[in-house]
Amino acid sequence: MSTRRSFLKGMSVLGALGLARPLSAKSEISPRPSKAKYMGDFAAPKLPTVKCAFIGVGARGSGHCGDIGKIPGVKVVGVCDLYQDLAERSIKGAKAKGHAEAKAYWGGPQEYRKMLAETKPDAVFIATPWSVHAEHCIEAMKAGAHAFSEVPIAVTIEEMWKIVDTSEATGRHCMMMENVNYGGTELLYLNMCRQGLLGELLHGEAAYIHSLRGQMNQVKRGTGSWRTYHYAKRNGNLYPTHGLGPVAQYMNLARTEDTFASLVSYSSPALGRNLFAKEKYPADHKWNKLDFKGGDMSTSIIKTVLGRTIMVQWDETTPRPYSRHNLIQGTKGVLTGFPNRIAVEGLGNAHGWSEGAAFKEKTAKYEHPLIKRLKAKVDAMGLKGHGGMDGMMRMRIIECLQEGLPLDQNLYEGCFWSAVGPLSETSVANGGAPQKFPDFTRGEWKNTKPLSVNV
Repeated sequence: MSTRRSFLKGMSVLGALGLARPLSAKSEISPRPSKAKYMGDFAAPKLPTVKCAFIGVGARGSGHCGDIGKIPGVKVVGVCDLYQDLAERSIKGAKAKGHAEAKAYWGGPQEYRKMLAETKPDAVFIATPWSVHAEHCIEAMKAGAHAFSEVPIAVTIEEMWKIVDTSEATGRHCMMMENVNYGGTELLYLNMCRQGLLGELLHGEAAYIHSLRGQMNQVKRGTGSWRTYHYAKRNGNLYPTHGLGPVAQYMNLARTEDTFASLVSYSSPALGRNLFAKEKYPADHKWNKLDFKGGDMSTSIIKTVLGRTIMVQWDETTPRPYSRHNLIQGTKGVLTGFPNRIAVEGLGNAHGWSEGAAFKEKTAKYEHPLIKRLKAKVDAMGLKGHGGMDGMMRMRIIECLQEGLPLDQNLYEGCFWSAVGPLSETSVANGGAPQKFPDFTRGEWKNTKPLSVNV
């Protein structure tokens, strides 16, 4: 901690001398209006009963609706989707769980506005295509609801600023639902970092490696029907948050100690999807009319204000085995995942990996308090998904709303993590030129409390 404080004090001196390059600060973007509220540590008034609505109830959204509808103190009031069968499927499930007054909406892309006006939800869960996340978040908040979006929170920096301004003006939460932050290993590592076992944190590595070319078979509807166009038209790290979110919270970025400064990004050749389309589909198929420009592997390096580094990688194209590479390195050792391994001074030989049974033995006492307190309850309610992390996230969101607590992931974190997408596109297009992160907090990150592990 003393090293960080000394560094920040030095940065203040350099700033006074005009030698430190500032981030995109308040004066460079826009001042916060006098009636707007900084949302970093925001806790909304308690909601003993949380009226919930859902926009997008396909594969992901139906899971949100199904699980959240099981939680005591929740009232499902509406679901909306472009497709009637999907909306009716989720509303049938909601009514079977006792939500008799829930209404289904479907058809045009603006039907969700009717749902917001008629059902007046407290919280809206958004699982729609990336390009409309920002619109749905903004309109939900304007309608008086807290917004909870799938990842990424938005696809452009301009959209992220609009989300920030709307949340601050309305006093409504807007959380990007990064479920990996609720994984057992990720929470374990967060606790170990907070306990100081790694010493001063220096470097992180984060990735999302997941072969998803098969989604291209979803031609008319489903994830592949819209996501495929992103791979064709955009070249950068379009999906950074599953890996980056946990590492950013280990490092306490955008919370008191440190924040995002800049990144550089490079892409490999874009070969895999063009080859896959030619192999799997007729020559006149619409996928063969696209020139896939997004590199098969994207690699970004983030630099923080304190000079720490994070490597972020993304590959959803090649047949490489699944990995959410998850590494955090400090002055006293390193924790990593896929497979889970540690090499930490004081926990055995710091120059050799402890894994398997040895890993479990050395880390058992550092299990995160949230896992100890909630996992049995989540399992008993049958809240599933991605090894249990989805259920933990959904339960925790509702708990925070019911008890009037700050959320575990605030508005600004979702924007910082998602900003890697558009910033990496610009960096790649400019030969790897460094790109500065906007400061979505307008300097308030220095006053934002660290994420507590005592929950």
